[in-house]
Amino acid sequence: MGSPVTDINSGGGRLYGVGLGPGDPNLMTLRAVQVIGEADVIAYHSARHGRSIARSIAAAHLRPDHIEEPLVYPVTTETTDHPGGYRGALEEFYEKAAARLAAHLDAGRTVAVLAEGDPMFYGSYMHMHKRLADRYATEVIPGVTSVSAAAARLGTPLVEGEEILTILPGTLPEEELTARLAATDTAVVMKLGRTFPAVRGAFEASGRLAEARYVERATMAGERTGDLADIDPASVPYFSVAVLPSRVDAVRPSGQAGSGEVVVVGTGPAGPLWLTPETRGALAAADALVGYTTYLDRVPVRPGQARHGSDNKVESERAEFALDLARRGHRVTVVSGGDPGVFAMATAVLEVATQEEYADIPVRVLPGVTAANAAAARAGAPLGHDYATISLSDRLKPWEVIAERLRAAASADLVLALYNPGSKSRTWQVAKARDLLLEHRSPDTPVVLARDVGGPTEDVRTVRLADVDPAEVDMRTLLIVGSSQTRWVERGGTGRSIVWTPRRYPEAAGPSA
Repeated sequence: MGSPVTDINSGGGRLYGVGLGPGDPNLMTLRAVQVIGEADVIAYHSARHGRSIARSIAAAHLRPDHIEEPLVYPVTTETTDHPGGYRGALEEFYEKAAARLAAHLDAGRTVAVLAEGDPMFYGSYMHMHKRLADRYATEVIPGVTSVSAAAARLGTPLVEGEEILTILPGTLPEEELTARLAATDTAVVMKLGRTFPAVRGAFEASGRLAEARYVERATMAGERTGDLADIDPASVPYFSVAVLPSRVDAVRPSGQAGSGEVVVVGTGPAGPLWLTPETRGALAAADALVGYTTYLDRVPVRPGQARHGSDNKVESERAEFALDLARRGHRVTVVSGGDPGVFAMATAVLEVATQEEYADIPVRVLPGVTAANAAAARAGAPLGHDYATISLSDRLKPWEVIAERLRAAASADLVLALYNPGSKSRTWQVAKARDLLLEHRSPDTPVVLARDVGGPTEDVRTVRLADVDPAEVDMRTLLIVGSSQTRWVERGGTGRSIVWTPRRYPEAAGPSA
């Protein structure tokens, strides 16, 4: 019964952190009522006006012989003349409050500290717990949180299936809130009041304002719910929350004339660790996903979201299909690997979007982590100075153009990031590129061979330019060829080599012969 008890053989009294639920006394647990009834001391936090919401919730269960300990906050805003500032004032308050409770516990009394919601969920009780639980027998009584109460009062599912719920304090910077809201499925933002304008701005900037709901004083007198966009900022109290409910089965504004758009995103080189918050948001908000099947497989399946996969060689057709969907009112996300603007789908989509029939379709491109950036990070910092990015694929441009660009970049002593070096049908380009570069670079020039970076078969090695073996390079490999200044060393004791290109270029240095 109740939560785990910390037993300390101190001979003192017992400390309870009692969760009271969101406000309605009927939502207190049986254990909470029992503990309050048996306690000697009832402690509760309050502002300087002396009124305590926690005490008002538990009022029906307080006895005349209860010893009451109101723990009155010295400050409620960050304006204070305390030498330690706001945090210093609170730390001093918590220390003194804990000492008052410790005096009762040392005298053998049972102390129940009342807490709205759940004691360990943004609750004031936890400050007493951290200072006392290691010295006295302690039990925490969980309570219904304001998050659960808000979802119940809205009558809307909060999370379903594999959706992710994010709980955020409204005191975060607006830019941080925006990123978090864009990246998650569902969310609750706590601690509104003065933070409301920034919170509303974050919902709007993340594109989630139309979905957001508002709940004020859930289950208490004066309860209010509504759409967040319609709430007057001047009317918002601290005890209110903003809610992004479940998207499963939610009514989306797609299908309306003129509401469609295309967002082109990059998933990075592999897996969810490489996704930006903005990209996560675009993937979650889409009615339809369009992309090369390999890249679509990296994106979690969501109920009600259509997925249109295709071969990697039909980029123009894929772009046209996505724009046609958007023209019919759908929100479409086109999925690329890496960054969509680097040898990927952004160019194809924008090229088709310039046709007259798609002139009114909004198209956005969101950046992603490039394969070159990922490979460089794994190796160290080989792209620390000027570099060039070149694709070795001659499917869309002749080899003569590739060779000319390799010579130009090599003669300029640029580090090279070489994409699409080889495939089953292209087996000779790597050897040609190696031999061409050896005309301008030392045989000892470090070359990073990065295969499947971020994936299950990741292999990142560094070899001499002269030792590059085309048989070890395939379409999933990216090559980074160092400049005359690029360094390659073994770090003592780690057994791992690192490669980096200094940011300072010596005045006397030049391309190697």
